[in-house]
Amino acid sequence: MKLIIAIIHDEDAHNLIEQLMDQNYRVTKLASTGGFLKSGNTTLLIGVEKEKVDAVIEIIRNTCESRKEIAPAPTPMMGGTGVFMTYPIEVQVGGATVFVLDVDRFEKV
Repeated sequence: MKLIIAIIHDEDAHNLIEQLMDQNYRVTKLASTGGFLKSGNTTLLIGVEKEKVDAVIEIIRNTCESRKEIAPAPTPMMGGTGVFMTYPIEVQVGGATVFVLDVDRFEKV
């Protein structure tokens, strides 16, 4: 048995959960926050048999594509007029960070 931990962008969560449930995978959803952009993420916990890990990762890969967004700069910069201004920056969002862990014991009670 394996535990897949997938950290994904909030915008991808609904579609990914639907895709996984359509394929009869059970999913536990946790709200989380990213460190760099301080934006909402979703962390999914998915327990599967060893043989199904690649299939789950393929569903994640196909559902959570990375894309570029414009976000405000994390730190304000001093403008020529003495006013603090932030300049938007292009950042890559989406995609997924996936961890696969061995499960020593699993019980459903």
